[in-house]
Amino acid sequence: MKFFVDTANLDQIREAEGLGVLDGVTTNPSLMAKEGIEGENAILQHYKDICSIVSGDVSAEVLSTTYQEMIQEGTMLSALHPQIVVKVPCTKDGIRAIKYFTEQGIRTNCTLVFSIGQALLAAKAGATYVSPFVGRLDDISSDGVELVASIVEMYRYYGYETQVLAASIRSVQHIVECMKVGADVVTSPLSSILGLLKHPLTDSGLAQFEQAAKKMMK
Repeated sequence: MKFFVDTANLDQIREAEGLGVLDGVTTNPSLMAKEGIEGENAILQHYKDICSIVSGDVSAEVLSTTYQEMIQEGTMLSALHPQIVVKVPCTKDGIRAIKYFTEQGIRTNCTLVFSIGQALLAAKAGATYVSPFVGRLDDISSDGVELVASIVEMYRYYGYETQVLAASIRSVQHIVECMKVGADVVTSPLSSILGLLKHPLTDSGLAQFEQAAKKMMK
């Protein structure tokens, strides 16, 4: 399973890259705004900066909502760097745009997916990735991981090459559960990735090793 970090913070991306396990980055307008990135030129440069840090795919989200505007914006984003994957919302115009981009050889990430029907249409349009939002479904008392599992099963049954990118990850448990159901990619905050390292037995074992080492050095 691939690990993407979901952030626009360059320091966090560098830290994740330094772990040696990072496969890519996803970001969105909200995350850009959180880092104080405003204005078209600044946003475009920020995407380039991210691409200079990582060697994997970087999802760059269109801000447009109509088909023609998505085409124009997505084409511009894809031209920024070979690692850019154009992130498109799962709407009627978004699916049309994904089909267009697929025909042009431009890779896409269909985002804001909340149902298996949406995931089916995204795959038929040729999306490179589809992003079911696990945490947001859990927020409304639905089961986000169950949706991930259903999409994985459907894609395997019909032979779709679209990768399932589990998004809106809120915890270490989300990562583990998405792994168990076969998600191709998980994108999460750096804190959740680092959380995979934590275990009380590791901490206690390390403390014992340190005590033993001190005795040996006396």
